[in-house]
Amino acid sequence: MTSDTWRIGVLFSRSGVTAATEIAMLNGTLLAIEEINAAGGVLGRPLEPLLRDPLSSPRLYRDMARQLLIEGRTRILFGCYMSSTRKAVLPEVEALRGLLFYPTLYEGFEYSDRCFYTGAAPNQNSLPLASYMMENFGSRFAFVGSNYVFPYESNRVMADLVTQAKGRVVDEVYLPLEDRPADIEKAIARIAKVKPDVVFSTLVGATIPRFYEAYAAAGFDTMTHPIASLTTSEVDLVAMPPSVSAGHIASATFFECLKTPAARRFVTAFKKRFGIHAPVTGCAEAAYNQIHLYAQALKLARTDEPEAIAAQMRGLEFDAPQGRIRVDPDNNHTELWSRVARVNNAGSFEIVWDAGVRVKPDPYFVAPSLDDWSLPGAPVASSTA
Repeated sequence: MTSDTWRIGVLFSRSGVTAATEIAMLNGTLLAIEEINAAGGVLGRPLEPLLRDPLSSPRLYRDMARQLLIEGRTRILFGCYMSSTRKAVLPEVEALRGLLFYPTLYEGFEYSDRCFYTGAAPNQNSLPLASYMMENFGSRFAFVGSNYVFPYESNRVMADLVTQAKGRVVDEVYLPLEDRPADIEKAIARIAKVKPDVVFSTLVGATIPRFYEAYAAAGFDTMTHPIASLTTSEVDLVAMPPSVSAGHIASATFFECLKTPAARRFVTAFKKRFGIHAPVTGCAEAAYNQIHLYAQALKLARTDEPEAIAAQMRGLEFDAPQGRIRVDPDNNHTELWSRVARVNNAGSFEIVWDAGVRVKPDPYFVAPSLDDWSLPGAPVASSTA
């Protein structure tokens, strides 16, 4: 396509149930675009984002993706948070021969040569979280999740890990995305009845702080019986007081508290641009990373034709805030840095476990060994790979 700019479609919701998380992801995207353009763009041409707000609706994600691909004069899309939105967009991308960059941790078990997955696969977050929780808190798990595909599939993976270690899933509860107080009350009552060692949460959106507040009000001791989550992030911590959030645990590839020089530069730039209180999440960092990866691929390809970009993306590396990452050429997922963090008494994450190596993505979970996932033979890449 001939233009004075490189046009890219950006699909993140600024309203709806997952707006807070997606605004952080949009901020990461815009920060990367502004950095690239301030440095002269790519091959002398700036990136031009075409922003759309799909209102957290899979149907609108699909319709807006199609509109961008047909009328927006771009075949490169960045965005989606919930897996239901990715699954709505991907058929349009494939049919219209575009390319989607997806920056969210997800349930795995998917491949498309028209999609690059820059968030964590299950072996990069579920597996280390399961190991950490069973080693430190116990093996009786209760699951609570939002009612859509990601929680169901993530809970299936977690159940496999728990039972492999001779643990037990004592209950499994799903809440509507548009939950009511009665829905949360019922879930809390069920958890209280089965008395698990760990509550594993795959809740998303505005439900997260409401559920955590109800958990605290019910009198659960978060020091001994914390909620463990893949989806709770800095966005959610700012929505609840430290008395509610302290003690809970999350697994991600990036946390705002990470102390490396690259991480501090990223967090400082993010907050300078979007405000000192703007939360910096793992998904926001992944959204930032994928723009920089795209810019590198674009420079190498010298065209924004999707096939040419895809060819350059495979095997590409970037010095990301979390550490140097690499696109796995075998599956279009990304080698990332696994971490576990716990909320302190000030209401901020503190990292309590770090893999110390870059973990290869295993989206089909062909080696789901709980005990030896980071040993030779498991899907791990060295930090200098």
